[in-house]
Amino acid sequence: MPTLVSKSISYLKPLISRTPNYYFSTTMSITLKSPVFAGNPIRSKTPKSSDPFSPTSAFQTLKLLLSGQTHFQDPSPPKFKVLPFIKGRPLAGSTGDLVKKWHLGWLSFGDFKDVLEGSEVKLTHDLLVYLGCKSKEEEEEEDSVVYWAIDVSEGVSLVEKLGSKEFSFVELRTLMVATDWADDSAMGDLAIAGHARALLEWHNASQFCGSCGEMLVPAEAGRKKQCIKDSCKKRVYPRVDPVVIMLVIDKENDRALLSKQSRFVPRMWSCLAGFLEPGESLEEAVRRETWEETGIEVGEVVYHSSQPWPVGPSSMPCQLMIGFFAYATSLEINVDKSELEDAKWHSREDVKNALTFSEYEKAQKTSAYKVDQMCKGVEKGQNLASDFNVESGELAPMFVPGPYAIAHHLISSWVHQV
Repeated sequence: MPTLVSKSISYLKPLISRTPNYYFSTTMSITLKSPVFAGNPIRSKTPKSSDPFSPTSAFQTLKLLLSGQTHFQDPSPPKFKVLPFIKGRPLAGSTGDLVKKWHLGWLSFGDFKDVLEGSEVKLTHDLLVYLGCKSKEEEEEEDSVVYWAIDVSEGVSLVEKLGSKEFSFVELRTLMVATDWADDSAMGDLAIAGHARALLEWHNASQFCGSCGEMLVPAEAGRKKQCIKDSCKKRVYPRVDPVVIMLVIDKENDRALLSKQSRFVPRMWSCLAGFLEPGESLEEAVRRETWEETGIEVGEVVYHSSQPWPVGPSSMPCQLMIGFFAYATSLEINVDKSELEDAKWHSREDVKNALTFSEYEKAQKTSAYKVDQMCKGVEKGQNLASDFNVESGELAPMFVPGPYAIAHHLISSWVHQV
């Protein structure tokens, strides 16, 4: 059987024509330094345990702060910033700026304690999850900063309290679509929020030991969990669910296989994808999923890139999308209707025309407006886009997922032969 072929693919290829704020409506490639949700600026490396902003040291400082102590062994303890979540939604604020459209709702530790005062949430050290740190040189501040996330879903009153400060708990998918992909800072915020959501949702889904049924409690500042039973003490680490995603290619006829599902928005087509099964190689998963969903046989499998995907269901809080080009050895399609609505071969020119940047711009502008209105307190249930005029123009007969998805970059790489 053909083996996996490693191929180095850069997200930094063709130049992008831009107005000051938006991409032109065209079919060119988008430039990204790294896949969306990757490139997290606060977790590029884990500090040594002796460092004051390491998970171990920071957690000890956290416990001292919660006990009311103000004197620390380290003369320059790091500052703490906290990002609250409610039901998987991070706290965010709108900038009112068409370029940098939103920002994460970081609160200093002192401000966060004040916000919780009188709420339904009782702050304890085991609720906070360590996200990462920045040294004072990186942060360009007087002190190093340690970042934490916390689930405050029980704090119903916090929505109104933080809303009065023009903050809102926003779906991560909405922030993802609203993000300006050319803004490094916003892309970093998105990666931080994705990492935090994945950890918090994993904590919420991992309450009991799978070996003995006893409670699991957080350890190492929330970076793992451990069974409380002395005879067990099983350690559990954050869950990652690997998913293969592949663009199936008919090399002889210069075509690509795209599929659509009933849950997709109208006119959107994408790559095939499926979860890796136990005892299966990545290549085998690509071939099996392609055959099960479309009846197409695959030979050569070529690696393209990967992307963390923390916007799936809470039961699978962090999928890892592993992208491939898969070269077909048969061409007759037999769609499994329980999996897909349809699957078709498309010419390179048709797929190129499906890279409709006007669709992505429209979604980005609408989502950014939605975030802005949510943070300004627009009543729930009101049509957030009712007063937002988006130039419609002529609709493309089909389009593919936007640049926030690895499917887009698989398709774009094939179209532009990069």
